[in-house]
Amino acid sequence: MKARLAVSSLDNAVAQRGEVAGCILHSDRGSQFRSRKLRKALGRHTMVGSMGQVGTAADNAAMESFFSLLQKNVLNRKRWATREELRIAIVTWIERTYHRRRRQTRLGRLTPIEYETIMTQPTAQAA
Repeated sequence: MKARLAVSSLDNAVAQRGEVAGCILHSDRGSQFRSRKLRKALGRHTMVGSMGQVGTAADNAAMESFFSLLQKNVLNRKRWATREELRIAIVTWIERTYHRRRRQTRLGRLTPIEYETIMTQPTAQAA
């Protein structure tokens, strides 16, 4: 893994999200997440980095669950002709299905988009 991939992913997420000041990026202890390049990018976006503890399986449980769903619903469905075709399929699944249709028990049976909308309304109204 290269730091530039992590920085590029962070920059893309920020470009899509808009205001992220104060948000936390939680990661494992991979070298790309400990790099100076990523720390500078976090500072540029006024974000905070957070890392899981070594040897704590529960720390990664949410991401392991996500990647399991991604593999089952996208990667294992067919043989992909190009990386670009796979990239588009992954982004489409995340944006159309995972964020907008998949209800999650821990979010009170709401989709992530519904949950975030409800949780950010009081903040916007208070400002």
